[in-house]
Amino acid sequence: MKLHERLEPASIVPPTTASGDPRLGQLFGTQPETVQIIGFPSDEGVRRNGGRPGAALAPDAIRAQLYKMTPDPRHPEMAELARSVRDLGNIRMSGDLEADQECLGRIVAGGLEAGRKVIVLGGGHETAYGHFLGYAKDGFPVCIVNFDAHADVRELKEGLGHSGSPFRQALEHPSGICRSYDVAGLLPWSVSKAHLEYVLSRGGKAIFRDELDLAAVCHLLHGRSERILATFDIDAVEQASSPGVSAPGAGGMPLELWLAAAAEAGRAPNVHSIDIVETNPNFDQDFRTARLAALTVWHFLRGLTERKR
Repeated sequence: MKLHERLEPASIVPPTTASGDPRLGQLFGTQPETVQIIGFPSDEGVRRNGGRPGAALAPDAIRAQLYKMTPDPRHPEMAELARSVRDLGNIRMSGDLEADQECLGRIVAGGLEAGRKVIVLGGGHETAYGHFLGYAKDGFPVCIVNFDAHADVRELKEGLGHSGSPFRQALEHPSGICRSYDVAGLLPWSVSKAHLEYVLSRGGKAIFRDELDLAAVCHLLHGRSERILATFDIDAVEQASSPGVSAPGAGGMPLELWLAAAAEAGRAPNVHSIDIVETNPNFDQDFRTARLAALTVWHFLRGLTERKR
């Protein structure tokens, strides 16, 4: 099956508004593309990891909120950037997670090869391993920066990856493409000593929630020579703002810092792709979590308009 046959259009219809009130969903895809959006509607990795299924519904739930947002009226360049964003739709799931991750990798690789910035809408955090495979297929060395309450370096289960294992899989990938893995926003009651030691033994940084501020975020995202894959697990945010997640917790990042990190990822020259994962519409309240995920994309796009190169 050809790659384009593995993609299906999103089921969300862009809003219809007056010409003087354009929304992102109306602007997307009206100029040659520089940014691609890909949906990965999977929660098989969450099931394998014992979490709450439902993240497979997230890509279109996020789009429903994103499409109706306006570009920043203070910065006309954001509307221009939005015109060059192309939403490729969702990968059609086959029921074979490993094959689906390979498919996501091939599509991400195509975007990276073409010089596009790539935004992946998960799905559980197994999304991030398929996302990483795009770099492995292209042979691009990459540093991974993960904003997360958990380290997600668990061992495989009966030889199978899951939503808790993507960064162990990336670090141990035979290509050696993953040059570093840093994780920020960790909750000390959600991280085992063994997992912390694994991250540190691989030369990574592990920043706990009470150690994280904007200066630390900027340090993670700027000043690297390799490409950066930034991954945003929405369960890292304080629960009042993100009730609909696969693995609920308490005591997470404040909303302002989370959104500032997304904008900083947009500004950082070496961030070539991001993903937003673990939104679970089955447990959302008033679309709060889906709206936050959409705002994460909005802030990333807003940051891209300030990128120096």
